[in-house]
Amino acid sequence: MKTVLLIRHAKSDWPHGVDDFDRPLNQRGLRDAPEMAKRVLKRKIAIDAFISSTAKRAFTTCAFFAEAFDAKDRIIPVSRLYHAPPEIFAQVIASADAQYASIALFSHNPGITEYINELGIARLDNMPTCGVFAVRAHCTMWQEFATAQKEFLFFDYPKSI
Repeated sequence: MKTVLLIRHAKSDWPHGVDDFDRPLNQRGLRDAPEMAKRVLKRKIAIDAFISSTAKRAFTTCAFFAEAFDAKDRIIPVSRLYHAPPEIFAQVIASADAQYASIALFSHNPGITEYINELGIARLDNMPTCGVFAVRAHCTMWQEFATAQKEFLFFDYPKSI
C-alpha cells in the first residue's frame, strides 16, 4: 500500500512588488498551516517524505507540517510542483523513493484540484487553501500508483470544523 497526501499551500498574501513565486503566507495561513498539520498528525498517518513546490507559500506550509511530524530533515524541494499540471503530480509520485510508504505533496491550484479529480475517487470544484486530500493505493511500487486501485482516506481543510 502507498499513501499520498495532496496539500495545497496555506492562505497567502501578495504584497505590492512581490513576484508570485515569493508570496508569503498571510496571518490566516500562518495560523492554518500548523493547525492542519496537527489535525493530520492526530490521524496517526506516518509521512515518510514531505515533497514541496519551491514557491515560498508552499514551502512554508510544508515546513509547518514537517515540524509537526518532527521531520524537517525529510523535506524534498521539487521546483516542478510550482503551478504543476496533473501529469507532473503523477510523475513526481511515480518517481518517489521505493522505501517510502507515505508521501505528502505541497503544491498549488489549479493543478492540485485537477490531479485530485483525475484520480477518479472524488470530485472537487476547488481545493481550498491548506486543504489536505489523502488517498491510498493498492500497490507496492510508486510506479504502479497511477493505475492501482485507490481508496479515499479523508479530505480536510481549515474551515471544515
